[in-house]
Amino acid sequence: MGVTSQLSDFCANIKLSALPPEVVTRARFLLLDLVGNIVRARHDAESTHAFLSTVRAMGMATGNAGVFGDAARYSPAGAAFLNGALAHSLDFDDTHAAGSLHPGAPVIPAALAAGEMVGASGADVLAGIIAGYEVTCRVALALPAGEHYDRGFHPTATCGAFGAAAAAARVFGLDADGVAGAMGTVLSQCAGSLQFLANGAWTKRSQVGWAATNGLMAATLVREGFKGASEALEGKHGFMRAYAPNPKPERAVQDLGVVFELMNTAVKPYPSCRYGHAGIDAALALRAANDLKPSDITAIRLGLPKSGMLLIGAPAEKKANPMNVVDGQFSGPFVISAALATGAMGWDSYKLLNDPTIRGLLPKVTCEFDQDMEDEFPTNMSGKLTIQAGNRTFQQAVVVPKGEPSNFLTEVELKAKFFGLTNSVLGPDRALALSAAVLAIDTTADVSGLTHHATPLAAARMAGE
Repeated sequence: MGVTSQLSDFCANIKLSALPPEVVTRARFLLLDLVGNIVRARHDAESTHAFLSTVRAMGMATGNAGVFGDAARYSPAGAAFLNGALAHSLDFDDTHAAGSLHPGAPVIPAALAAGEMVGASGADVLAGIIAGYEVTCRVALALPAGEHYDRGFHPTATCGAFGAAAAAARVFGLDADGVAGAMGTVLSQCAGSLQFLANGAWTKRSQVGWAATNGLMAATLVREGFKGASEALEGKHGFMRAYAPNPKPERAVQDLGVVFELMNTAVKPYPSCRYGHAGIDAALALRAANDLKPSDITAIRLGLPKSGMLLIGAPAEKKANPMNVVDGQFSGPFVISAALATGAMGWDSYKLLNDPTIRGLLPKVTCEFDQDMEDEFPTNMSGKLTIQAGNRTFQQAVVVPKGEPSNFLTEVELKAKFFGLTNSVLGPDRALALSAAVLAIDTTADVSGLTHHATPLAAARMAGE
């Protein structure tokens, strides 16, 4: 069996009852985390209005599929797009370090939309989500992701399209040939460019939404009798050979069903590019331990691996002058300055883009390649922070940032992040009910009711709920 066939067979036959309990539990936690991101982005992200207006203009705002944090109903394609784009809009969604991507944002919306189309059980949807995570992450590992990045691709969107197709196909109950056909179909639709880094474009968000939609479309086509390309991943003109110079297709199926890449997925405690999180951890720790004040600091050095420099360190002049939220999310100097100035790095930190204290720190931050941090990659997205304060020097290297699998958030911390994102939109009572429903998804007979728990507080009051 080829790589595509092996992955497809795995996805078609995956069942919650046969999986390790810790995998099922972690999948529910990852779902909760993503839902919180969607709810807040529906109301706070600056690109949301354009997304909603476009979906309405294109006739995708009629149907029975739901979007978290929204009282309206949409077509399945519209819901998959919006949930996927919103999930990635805060850059607060889960990450897979070795694959250098965010697997949940394309996969979960596709699985949920497919589930609403057919009235699938929560157990089947969760099984589809797990299948989608494995495909997304394993495809990225086989490229490998670093070489894919070097060509300018955004693996969350490109690899994520395959995971979305596999997830939707599993929810539809397609057999192994059907899953392979869905991946062979989405092969013609997978796209995603890093050019958003040039001007803080919103394409980073939209292309992830399209990955979810394209995966759903591909699985639906095959469900309706469509024939997709064979050997979608490893073929002569397949994804791996077309999108990376030196792929290792066999890596995609190494220890398949034994090692779950979903368990190697991290949750972000900060809403910014993951490569900056080790530095934020260090900044917060050094600030607290040494009572550092912004006025004391004369120079800051953030040591990063090569991929980290690409995303948050260079070009230096642009990273030192973030002009919008996307710029800030991908600016090592900004996230470090915000953490040192305020003792926090949250979604509301982006309201401080022009704060004079933070602006005063920005030119003092230098991002540099650090071989020690490179040696930790791709297993870890590590960082080393050195702070000069007068004649005092403080340094802290963080190899495993908070939220990584070996330093994962507790259930209490996960819920705190979720409620921090959702309480202002849903109200505490509705946010609590939503969290309970999400965490019990595997016991739900029909997943279609899940998004109804996420109606905004104002809309719920108007409806008399």
